[in-house]
Amino acid sequence: MIRRSMPMGRRTLMVFIAMLLLCVGPLSVAAADLPQVAKGITIKLDGEAVDIKEPVRKQEGRIYLPVARVAEMFGAKVKWDKKNEEATIHTLLGDTIVLGNEVPTVYFNEGRYKLEETPFLADGKLYIPLRYVAELLHATVKWDAEADTAELTTVEPAIVAADYGVAEIAKETGHSKAKLLERNGLDAKDEIKAGTKLRVVMPSVLKHKAKAFTEEDLTLLAKITQVEAGNESYEGQLAVANVILNRVKDARFPNTVKGVIYSGKQFPPAHNGMLDKSKPNASVLRAAKDALNGKNNVEDAVYFFNPKVSKGEFWSSLDVIVTIGHHSFAK
Repeated sequence: MIRRSMPMGRRTLMVFIAMLLLCVGPLSVAAADLPQVAKGITIKLDGEAVDIKEPVRKQEGRIYLPVARVAEMFGAKVKWDKKNEEATIHTLLGDTIVLGNEVPTVYFNEGRYKLEETPFLADGKLYIPLRYVAELLHATVKWDAEADTAELTTVEPAIVAADYGVAEIAKETGHSKAKLLERNGLDAKDEIKAGTKLRVVMPSVLKHKAKAFTEEDLTLLAKITQVEAGNESYEGQLAVANVILNRVKDARFPNTVKGVIYSGKQFPPAHNGMLDKSKPNASVLRAAKDALNGKNNVEDAVYFFNPKVSKGEFWSSLDVIVTIGHHSFAK
Protein backbone atom coordinates (compact mmCIF):
# COMPACT_ATOMS: atom_id res chain seq x y z
CA MET A 1 0.00 0.00 0.00
CA ILE A 2 1.39 3.42 -0.99
CA ARG A 3 1.00 6.12 1.61
CA ARG A 4 1.05 9.81 0.74
CA SER A 5 2.64 12.22 3.15
CA MET A 6 0.49 14.67 5.08
CA PRO A 7 1.26 17.86 6.98
CA MET A 8 2.88 17.24 10.38
CA GLY A 9 0.06 18.84 12.35
CA ARG A 10 -2.60 16.70 10.70
CA ARG A 11 -0.45 13.59 11.01
CA THR A 12 0.05 14.21 14.74
CA LEU A 13 -3.69 14.67 15.21
CA MET A 14 -4.45 11.43 13.35
CA VAL A 15 -1.90 9.51 15.44
CA PHE A 16 -3.40 10.92 18.62
CA ILE A 17 -6.92 9.89 17.59
CA ALA A 18 -5.74 6.41 16.63
CA MET A 19 -4.00 5.95 19.97
CA LEU A 20 -7.09 7.15 21.80
CA LEU A 21 -9.26 4.62 19.96
CA LEU A 22 -6.82 1.83 20.75
CA CYS A 23 -6.95 2.69 24.41
CA VAL A 24 -10.71 2.66 24.73
CA GLY A 25 -11.35 -0.21 22.32
CA PRO A 26 -14.37 -0.45 20.02
CA LEU A 27 -17.68 0.88 21.19
CA SER A 28 -20.24 -1.83 21.94
CA VAL A 29 -22.96 -0.19 19.89
CA ALA A 30 -22.51 3.12 18.11
CA ALA A 31 -25.06 5.67 19.30
CA ALA A 32 -26.08 6.35 15.72
CA ASP A 33 -26.99 2.67 15.28
CA LEU A 34 -29.37 2.59 18.23
CA PRO A 35 -33.12 2.81 17.65
CA GLN A 36 -33.99 6.48 18.00
CA VAL A 37 -36.13 8.01 20.73
CA ALA A 38 -39.71 8.27 19.49
CA LYS A 39 -42.08 10.82 20.98
CA GLY A 40 -45.87 10.70 21.06
CA ILE A 41 -46.15 6.93 21.49
CA THR A 42 -48.69 5.66 24.02
CA ILE A 43 -48.37 2.33 25.82
CA LYS A 44 -51.54 0.74 27.19
CA LEU A 45 -51.84 -2.27 29.45
CA ASP A 46 -55.25 -3.93 29.60
CA GLY A 47 -56.88 -0.76 28.30
CA GLU A 48 -55.16 1.70 30.64
CA ALA A 49 -52.39 4.09 29.57
CA VAL A 50 -49.09 3.42 31.34
CA ASP A 51 -46.68 6.15 32.36
CA ILE A 52 -43.33 5.09 30.87
CA LYS A 53 -40.65 7.29 32.44
CA GLU A 54 -37.84 6.10 30.17
CA PRO A 55 -37.75 7.10 26.48
CA VAL A 56 -39.61 4.86 24.04
CA ARG A 57 -37.44 3.96 21.05
CA LYS A 58 -38.44 2.96 17.55
CA GLN A 59 -36.70 1.55 14.48
CA GLU A 60 -38.07 -0.04 11.31
CA GLY A 61 -41.53 -0.35 12.80
CA ARG A 62 -40.37 -1.97 16.05
CA ILE A 63 -41.07 -0.41 19.42
CA TYR A 64 -38.36 -0.80 22.06
CA LEU A 65 -38.83 -0.40 25.81
CA PRO A 66 -36.60 -1.09 28.83
CA VAL A 67 -37.16 -4.73 29.69
CA ALA A 68 -37.22 -4.04 33.44
CA ARG A 69 -40.02 -1.48 33.06
CA VAL A 70 -42.19 -3.84 31.01
CA ALA A 71 -41.52 -6.74 33.37
CA GLU A 72 -42.58 -4.65 36.36
CA MET A 73 -45.79 -3.69 34.55
CA PHE A 74 -46.71 -7.39 34.59
CA GLY A 75 -45.70 -7.91 38.21
CA ALA A 76 -42.50 -9.79 37.38
CA LYS A 77 -39.34 -9.58 39.48
CA VAL A 78 -36.19 -8.33 37.76
CA LYS A 79 -32.59 -8.73 38.88
CA TRP A 80 -29.92 -6.73 37.06
CA ASP A 81 -26.37 -8.09 37.08
CA LYS A 82 -24.33 -4.95 36.41
CA LYS A 83 -21.01 -6.74 36.09
CA ASN A 84 -22.28 -9.15 33.42
CA GLU A 85 -24.85 -6.71 31.97
CA GLU A 86 -27.54 -9.35 32.29
CA ALA A 87 -31.19 -9.18 33.36
CA THR A 88 -32.93 -12.15 34.97
CA ILE A 89 -36.73 -12.00 35.09
CA HIS A 90 -39.01 -14.21 37.16
CA THR A 91 -42.60 -13.93 35.96
CA LEU A 92 -45.80 -14.38 37.94
CA LEU A 93 -46.49 -17.59 36.00
CA GLY A 94 -43.17 -19.15 37.00
CA ASP A 95 -41.14 -18.54 33.84
CA THR A 96 -37.49 -17.46 34.01
CA ILE A 97 -36.06 -15.17 31.32
CA VAL A 98 -32.39 -14.18 31.00
CA LEU A 99 -31.30 -11.44 28.59
CA GLY A 100 -27.84 -9.96 28.06
CA ASN A 101 -26.57 -6.73 26.54
CA GLU A 102 -25.89 -7.26 22.82
CA VAL A 103 -26.35 -11.02 23.27
CA PRO A 104 -28.65 -12.32 20.50
CA THR A 105 -29.76 -15.30 22.59
CA VAL A 106 -32.44 -15.43 25.28
CA TYR A 107 -32.58 -18.08 27.98
CA PHE A 108 -36.21 -19.02 28.56
CA ASN A 109 -36.75 -21.61 31.27
CA GLU A 110 -34.63 -24.61 30.20
CA GLY A 111 -34.11 -23.51 26.59
CA ARG A 112 -31.96 -21.10 24.58
CA TYR A 113 -33.43 -19.23 21.62
CA LYS A 114 -32.15 -16.85 18.96
CA LEU A 115 -33.41 -13.28 18.85
CA GLU A 116 -33.94 -11.47 15.57
CA GLU A 117 -33.21 -8.18 17.31
CA THR A 118 -30.47 -7.97 19.93
CA PRO A 119 -31.02 -6.30 23.32
CA PHE A 120 -28.96 -3.16 23.85
CA LEU A 121 -28.09 -0.72 26.60
CA ALA A 122 -29.16 2.92 26.32
CA ASP A 123 -28.83 5.35 29.21
CA GLY A 124 -28.10 2.43 31.51
CA LYS A 125 -31.31 0.57 30.59
CA LEU A 126 -31.54 -2.73 28.73
CA TYR A 127 -33.92 -2.32 25.78
CA ILE A 128 -35.67 -5.07 23.81
CA PRO A 129 -38.50 -5.05 21.23
CA LEU A 130 -41.80 -4.70 23.08
CA ARG A 131 -43.38 -7.65 21.28
CA TYR A 132 -40.63 -10.04 22.37
CA VAL A 133 -40.80 -9.19 26.05
CA ALA A 134 -44.62 -9.01 26.10
CA GLU A 135 -44.90 -12.52 24.65
CA LEU A 136 -42.35 -13.84 27.14
CA LEU A 137 -44.47 -12.29 29.90
CA HIS A 138 -47.61 -14.05 28.61
CA ALA A 139 -49.26 -11.10 26.90
CA THR A 140 -50.22 -10.01 23.40
CA VAL A 141 -49.43 -6.73 21.63
CA LYS A 142 -51.53 -4.85 19.11
CA TRP A 143 -50.14 -1.79 17.33
CA ASP A 144 -52.54 1.01 16.42
CA ALA A 145 -50.64 2.96 13.76
CA GLU A 146 -53.17 5.79 13.54
CA ALA A 147 -53.02 6.49 17.26
CA ASP A 148 -49.32 5.58 17.70
CA THR A 149 -50.41 3.27 20.48
CA ALA A 150 -49.17 -0.14 21.56
CA GLU A 151 -51.93 -2.05 23.33
CA LEU A 152 -50.72 -4.84 25.63
CA THR A 153 -53.22 -7.40 26.86
CA THR A 154 -52.55 -9.83 29.68
CA VAL A 155 -53.52 -13.39 28.76
CA GLU A 156 -54.72 -15.52 31.64
CA PRO A 157 -53.66 -19.18 31.76
CA ALA A 158 -56.20 -21.80 30.73
CA ILE A 159 -57.44 -23.93 33.61
CA VAL A 160 -57.85 -27.67 33.09
CA ALA A 161 -61.27 -29.06 34.01
CA ALA A 162 -62.91 -32.47 33.81
CA ASP A 163 -64.40 -31.64 30.40
CA TYR A 164 -61.74 -29.16 29.35
CA GLY A 165 -58.40 -30.91 29.04
CA VAL A 166 -55.17 -30.38 27.13
CA ALA A 167 -56.69 -31.46 23.82
CA GLU A 168 -59.57 -28.99 24.11
CA ILE A 169 -57.28 -26.15 25.23
CA ALA A 170 -54.85 -26.86 22.37
CA LYS A 171 -57.67 -26.78 19.82
CA GLU A 172 -59.14 -23.59 21.25
CA THR A 173 -55.80 -21.76 21.28
CA GLY A 174 -54.65 -23.05 17.90
CA HIS A 175 -51.62 -24.91 19.24
CA SER A 176 -50.68 -28.55 18.86
CA LYS A 177 -51.04 -30.63 21.99
CA ALA A 178 -47.32 -31.39 21.92
CA LYS A 179 -46.38 -27.68 21.76
CA LEU A 180 -48.80 -26.81 24.55
CA LEU A 181 -47.29 -29.48 26.77
CA GLU A 182 -43.76 -28.37 25.90
CA ARG A 183 -44.59 -24.73 26.67
CA ASN A 184 -45.67 -25.81 30.15
CA GLY A 185 -42.77 -28.16 30.81
CA LEU A 186 -45.02 -31.20 30.68
CA ASP A 187 -44.88 -34.57 28.98
CA ALA A 188 -47.65 -36.61 27.35
CA LYS A 189 -47.17 -39.20 30.09
CA ASP A 190 -47.77 -36.68 32.88
CA GLU A 191 -51.03 -36.76 34.78
CA ILE A 192 -52.59 -33.34 34.36
CA LYS A 193 -55.22 -32.84 37.01
CA ALA A 194 -58.24 -30.55 37.02
CA GLY A 195 -57.26 -27.10 38.23
CA THR A 196 -53.86 -27.14 36.51
CA LYS A 197 -53.07 -23.78 34.92
CA LEU A 198 -51.61 -23.96 31.42
CA ARG A 199 -49.73 -21.06 29.82
CA VAL A 200 -51.11 -20.61 26.32
CA VAL A 201 -49.09 -17.73 24.82
CA MET A 202 -46.34 -19.12 22.59
CA PRO A 203 -43.52 -16.57 22.36
CA SER A 204 -42.35 -16.28 18.75
CA VAL A 205 -38.74 -16.83 19.84
CA LEU A 206 -39.58 -20.46 20.64
CA LYS A 207 -39.51 -21.15 16.89
CA HIS A 208 -35.80 -20.30 16.77
CA LYS A 209 -33.77 -22.60 18.98
CA ALA A 210 -30.16 -21.53 19.44
CA LYS A 211 -27.34 -23.85 18.46
CA ALA A 212 -26.35 -25.90 21.48
CA PHE A 213 -22.94 -25.85 23.09
CA THR A 214 -21.51 -28.16 25.73
CA GLU A 215 -19.87 -27.46 29.08
CA GLU A 216 -16.67 -28.76 27.51
CA ASP A 217 -16.95 -26.10 24.80
CA LEU A 218 -17.43 -23.38 27.40
CA THR A 219 -14.61 -24.64 29.61
CA LEU A 220 -12.09 -25.00 26.78
CA LEU A 221 -13.00 -21.65 25.25
CA ALA A 222 -12.70 -19.90 28.61
CA LYS A 223 -9.39 -21.61 29.41
CA ILE A 224 -7.70 -20.67 26.13
CA THR A 225 -9.11 -17.14 26.33
CA GLN A 226 -7.70 -16.77 29.84
CA VAL A 227 -4.23 -17.81 28.70
CA GLU A 228 -4.27 -15.64 25.59
CA ALA A 229 -6.13 -12.57 26.89
CA GLY A 230 -6.70 -12.89 30.62
CA ASN A 231 -5.18 -9.46 31.25
CA GLU A 232 -7.02 -7.79 28.36
CA SER A 233 -10.33 -5.94 28.56
CA TYR A 234 -13.62 -7.80 28.27
CA GLU A 235 -13.85 -6.63 24.64
CA GLY A 236 -10.40 -8.09 23.95
CA GLN A 237 -11.35 -11.36 25.61
CA LEU A 238 -14.61 -11.54 23.67
CA ALA A 239 -12.67 -10.99 20.44
CA VAL A 240 -10.21 -13.83 21.17
CA ALA A 241 -13.07 -16.22 21.99
CA ASN A 242 -14.77 -15.25 18.74
CA VAL A 243 -11.69 -15.88 16.62
CA ILE A 244 -11.93 -19.50 17.73
CA LEU A 245 -15.67 -19.67 17.04
CA ASN A 246 -15.20 -17.96 13.68
CA ARG A 247 -12.73 -20.71 12.82
CA VAL A 248 -15.26 -23.37 13.80
CA LYS A 249 -17.58 -21.92 11.14
CA ASP A 250 -14.80 -21.59 8.54
CA ALA A 251 -14.23 -24.59 6.24
CA ARG A 252 -10.44 -24.05 6.42
CA PHE A 253 -10.38 -25.07 10.09
CA PRO A 254 -11.74 -27.91 12.26
CA ASN A 255 -15.48 -27.63 12.97
CA THR A 256 -15.35 -27.98 16.76
CA VAL A 257 -14.01 -25.77 19.55
CA LYS A 258 -11.70 -28.54 20.72
CA GLY A 259 -10.52 -29.25 17.19
CA VAL A 260 -9.62 -25.60 16.58
CA ILE A 261 -7.78 -25.17 19.87
CA TYR A 262 -5.67 -28.31 19.57
CA SER A 263 -4.87 -28.15 15.86
CA GLY A 264 -1.89 -26.38 14.31
CA LYS A 265 0.49 -24.01 16.10
CA GLN A 266 -1.72 -20.95 16.69
CA PHE A 267 -2.35 -21.98 20.29
CA PRO A 268 0.89 -23.25 21.90
CA PRO A 269 -0.73 -23.30 25.40
CA ALA A 270 -2.85 -26.24 24.21
CA HIS A 271 0.35 -28.27 23.82
CA ASN A 272 2.66 -27.03 26.58
CA GLY A 273 0.45 -27.61 29.62
CA MET A 274 -0.62 -23.98 30.19
CA LEU A 275 -4.16 -24.66 28.97
CA ASP A 276 -4.66 -27.45 31.51
CA LYS A 277 -3.56 -25.16 34.35
CA SER A 278 -5.66 -22.20 33.19
CA LYS A 279 -8.22 -20.83 35.66
CA PRO A 280 -10.56 -18.38 33.89
CA ASN A 281 -11.50 -15.22 35.73
CA ALA A 282 -15.05 -13.86 35.85
CA SER A 283 -14.56 -11.52 32.89
CA VAL A 284 -13.20 -14.34 30.72
CA LEU A 285 -16.06 -16.65 31.67
CA ARG A 286 -18.53 -13.96 30.67
CA ALA A 287 -16.72 -13.35 27.37
CA ALA A 288 -16.65 -17.07 26.50
CA LYS A 289 -20.32 -17.53 27.34
CA ASP A 290 -21.37 -14.39 25.45
CA ALA A 291 -19.37 -15.51 22.40
CA LEU A 292 -21.05 -18.93 22.44
CA ASN A 293 -24.38 -17.11 22.68
CA GLY A 294 -23.64 -15.19 19.48
CA LYS A 295 -22.14 -11.88 20.62
CA ASN A 296 -19.39 -11.20 18.10
CA ASN A 297 -17.25 -8.06 17.96
CA VAL A 298 -14.78 -9.35 15.32
CA GLU A 299 -16.93 -10.79 12.54
CA ASP A 300 -14.86 -12.78 10.00
CA ALA A 301 -11.59 -12.54 11.98
CA VAL A 302 -9.85 -15.92 12.13
CA TYR A 303 -6.45 -14.72 13.39
CA PHE A 304 -5.24 -12.62 16.28
CA PHE A 305 -1.69 -11.60 17.09
CA ASN A 306 0.42 -9.08 18.97
CA PRO A 307 1.87 -6.86 16.23
CA LYS A 308 4.86 -6.03 18.46
CA VAL A 309 5.74 -9.71 18.77
CA SER A 310 4.48 -11.47 15.65
CA LYS A 311 6.54 -10.26 12.71
CA GLY A 312 7.00 -11.55 9.19
CA GLU A 313 5.43 -11.80 5.79
CA PHE A 314 2.47 -13.93 6.89
CA TRP A 315 1.31 -11.56 9.61
CA SER A 316 1.87 -8.43 7.55
CA SER A 317 -0.17 -9.94 4.70
CA LEU A 318 -3.31 -10.30 6.81
CA ASP A 319 -6.22 -7.89 6.58
CA VAL A 320 -6.52 -6.41 10.09
CA ILE A 321 -10.12 -5.73 11.06
CA VAL A 322 -9.52 -4.07 14.42
CA THR A 323 -6.92 -3.78 17.15
CA ILE A 324 -8.11 -4.18 20.74
CA GLY A 325 -5.58 -3.79 23.50
CA HIS A 326 -2.40 -5.68 22.57
CA HIS A 327 -4.00 -7.83 19.86
CA SER A 328 -4.81 -7.22 16.23
CA PHE A 329 -7.69 -9.27 14.79
CA ALA A 330 -7.47 -10.20 11.15
CA LYS A 331 -8.82 -12.30 8.31
